[in-house]
Amino acid sequence: VVMHPSKVLELQMSKRGFSMEVGQYIFVNCPSISYLEWHPFTLTSAPEEDFFSIHIRAVGDWTENLIRAFEQQHSPVPRIEVDGPFGTVSEDVFQYEVAVLVGAGIGVTPFASILKSIWYKFRHADHNLKTQTIYFYWICRETGAFAWFKDLLASLEHEMEELGKVNFLKYRLFLTGWDTNIAGHAALNFDKATDILTGLKQKTSFGRPMWDNEFSTLVNAHP
Repeated sequence: VVMHPSKVLELQMSKRGFSMEVGQYIFVNCPSISYLEWHPFTLTSAPEEDFFSIHIRAVGDWTENLIRAFEQQHSPVPRIEVDGPFGTVSEDVFQYEVAVLVGAGIGVTPFASILKSIWYKFRHADHNLKTQTIYFYWICRETGAFAWFKDLLASLEHEMEELGKVNFLKYRLFLTGWDTNIAGHAALNFDKATDILTGLKQKTSFGRPMWDNEFSTLVNAHP
């Protein structure tokens, strides 16, 4: 059980008779909260890892009750029932030399699995992997949502530098909900080596992506 900022709970479960592909999802039931409610969550772990995980954000009664139940350290861990995994089209990402991934808010969860898995394949020189460059766009309304996912990006950033593969993953973070204090603070610290909001080397952009410009740049780089 890992508690992340912005009311996000990560559950890691050991694999026993469980196999998965990237981008798949499971249905989760917690009998102590509701016998009949089953909720779908995208798997955020990579198939190469020895556990499977989900990230749950508090957005309603059931998720809030679930997070509260796991936060209570003194009581036993609630029993969880899992059905799945189900459906995916995300595996197709491995069939292309250049992939563009776009996620928004907590909807970024499938990409956690994809990015981890591609990096495992890339690092272990998987001959079936055609991917040479990934462009990853993440659009968020609030700064807190960056917190739990930036650790993954930071570790990828670090590992790619060590292997001399800095251009393998190119990512852009966009913050759509912000006030003048945040923007002013970012402007004052723009010359710092790392971003003040995320601690990553890639600076956070304010507002939404200008997709026409983004796509034109991609087309020019990869005709």
